[in-house]
Amino acid sequence: MNKHTLIAAAALAAAAGAAQAQAQAPAGVQLYGLIDVAVERLNHVAPTGGAANGGTLTRMPNITATLPSRWGLRGSEDLGGGLRAIFTLESGFGPDTGGLNQSGRLFGRQAFVGLAGPGWGQVTLGRQYSYFYLSMLDAGIFGPNIYGVGSLDPYIPQARFDNAIAWQGRWGAFSAGLNYSLGRDIGAAPGGTACGGESAADKQACRAASAMLKYDTEGWGGALAWDRQRGGAGSSATAGLTSSDLHDQRLFATAYAKLGAWKVGAGWIRRDNESVTAIARRSDIGYVEAAYAVTPALSLEAQLAKLDYRGSDNQATLLSLRTTYALSKRTAAYVTAGHIRNDGARMNVSASGGSPGGLPAFDGSQTGLAVGVRHAF
Repeated sequence: MNKHTLIAAAALAAAAGAAQAQAQAPAGVQLYGLIDVAVERLNHVAPTGGAANGGTLTRMPNITATLPSRWGLRGSEDLGGGLRAIFTLESGFGPDTGGLNQSGRLFGRQAFVGLAGPGWGQVTLGRQYSYFYLSMLDAGIFGPNIYGVGSLDPYIPQARFDNAIAWQGRWGAFSAGLNYSLGRDIGAAPGGTACGGESAADKQACRAASAMLKYDTEGWGGALAWDRQRGGAGSSATAGLTSSDLHDQRLFATAYAKLGAWKVGAGWIRRDNESVTAIARRSDIGYVEAAYAVTPALSLEAQLAKLDYRGSDNQATLLSLRTTYALSKRTAAYVTAGHIRNDGARMNVSASGGSPGGLPAFDGSQTGLAVGVRHAF
């Protein structure tokens, strides 16, 4: 058998193997993902200690630009009588290095399985989003954009629970959800959410819960959400929730409307944080935002958000802008910018939530600009 015959035989065998694997793949399983990469430039980046403004930082963010990069598998199986088995496995990664996000977890974004049926909704078990985050979908315009409310509260784009039991139902325009974590977020995580998981010594340690009510139509909608996390002896030092008697709680309300080529929205987040490292126990974030579709492909968006720590002079105001051009249904190019003004001796929030670091000086300002492209598959 000559060399050309061997190559042809190998090619035929590979094709047959691929066809057999495809034929044996479970029905209803979908591979999906999104890659979003930008180059960002930040000014007024303070040296270590944050006493004074420093130089300019140019970088490629590893967490997000407009949407976090991820890939995943999801699917369902018809069990008869309207009952379905469902699952999702979703992995987040930094496109700047190809490394895993969510503390290096393979499926750190989502990993759950459950059952769904007509009328009563679905029940799922595993690592899942808090309904605090899910309530922002549909209503939000900027979402987890590199410059947005996630810069003022890093927990927002990272709001997930380990070991969670969740229920969600939908009836026309109304939807609701509840979930409960037996031990949240093992390992380090942005936003001070790390805890030690389940504990036999302290049954309340690291427990968490969230709830949501939503109303969505083609023209307008709104949502209410609640999220509460308990501390534990295994909490990271940066979280400051060193006991199960301490909690970090958020209430969220939002509304939006679509008016021709315009979409406008507003939201309010109240946080009661008993962490020993908190600037103040209570803080509020309020924001307004708008988007205008210049053409079906070109969109202009803006958001104004303010973080205020009650009972202190510490606050931050962030203006975010973005223009997006859809090259196709799956590919878009964008330019986004943000300017933050920090007020108060303990405030040095960065305009950018794209990567750790890049903080301005205390009581200082900062401007960021990012240019990038994203592709969904």
